[in-house]
Amino acid sequence: MYCVKCGVKLADGETECPLCHTPLPAVEGGSGASFTPYSDRYPRERDHEKYLILGSITAVMAAACLICLILCLKTYGRVYWSGYVMLGIALAWTVCVLPAFFRRWYPMIFLPVDFAAAAGYLLYICASLGQHWFLSFAFPLTAIVAALTISTVSMLRYIKRGRIFIVGGVLMAIGSLCMLVEFFQHITFRTPMFVWSLYCVAFFTALGLFFILSGMIPPLRAFLERKFFF
Repeated sequence: MYCVKCGVKLADGETECPLCHTPLPAVEGGSGASFTPYSDRYPRERDHEKYLILGSITAVMAAACLICLILCLKTYGRVYWSGYVMLGIALAWTVCVLPAFFRRWYPMIFLPVDFAAAAGYLLYICASLGQHWFLSFAFPLTAIVAALTISTVSMLRYIKRGRIFIVGGVLMAIGSLCMLVEFFQHITFRTPMFVWSLYCVAFFTALGLFFILSGMIPPLRAFLERKFFF
């Protein structure tokens, strides 16, 4: 069954929704039909209204791209700054609008597409400026962030137990990622190392260890699981 208020899937015997806490009144025997805030069917939006809104947003974005392109062609005789605007709008459409056309959000499909679009946008910026920081800075960091994000979302989506340990490990990985950012910045732009990344490593490591240790203490683990809906 599914909650008709927030749509979360419910286990048998639930007395309230674990996410939005909508109560389920007890059904008295022999009283006939009674009101229940739950349904055997997943609540869906009206498709025609959703697609009309999404189509309108897409049309507005396309019109904005076309206007910027025409302005640049008439003023400068080339794409110039409109390329950044058009690809930026295309990236926003890919990340925010495209998934809404589907009934369900599939992280293993949409997240790689999103990061590939972001990498393409960064490649265009690097090439249009005549610089060479994409392969040594933007590409490896985009790939690492994509791998971390996809693995985190997949684990939190499909693993039901031990999510508090997953969160702790991810926070520690974010700290290491900050050091990688400074490392790639150092080899690409010759900036000094360990200027700010050590502070991030210390903070995220401490926070990650807190979650991991909390997972080993049953009362604290139960509190955090209820508080953050792990």
